[in-house]
Amino acid sequence: MSARLNLFTLAPANLKAMVNLSMINRQSSIGERLFELVQLRVSQVNGCGVCIDMHWRDLIKQGADPRHLNSLAAWRESPFFSERERAALAWADAVNALPHRDDTDAAWPALREHFSENEIAELGYTIAAIRGWNVINLSLRNQIPVHPAPGM
Repeated sequence: MSARLNLFTLAPANLKAMVNLSMINRQSSIGERLFELVQLRVSQVNGCGVCIDMHWRDLIKQGADPRHLNSLAAWRESPFFSERERAALAWADAVNALPHRDDTDAAWPALREHFSENEIAELGYTIAAIRGWNVINLSLRNQIPVHPAPGM
């Protein structure tokens, strides 16, 4: 299967806006590790291989334990996640399931316990942005690079 379009050469203003949103989200107060973990989880659920590969590699560069990352798909059963991470992952799963299923009420209490209102807003923007990237990559059939560019 080959990519339908070269996303990075088309609609440059839109691409710049998406990249800028991602860069702003990266600087959020939730921390870069949790930022990447949420993006990896949402990408797993959505089946976006490009984003799974990118965010897994970003977490490895940050020093994440591969066992920790490999257990992300089963984070509820894994011993590797803190209560704060679990609250963020539950929220990411619930928000990502919208509008087909609304589990946000169940995830809300733990989220409020571990995150400020500002951090919750930042998580929301992070989830929305990665969903956008997932949709773009999946719909255009963008492929995981066999040999990622240096720095990626």
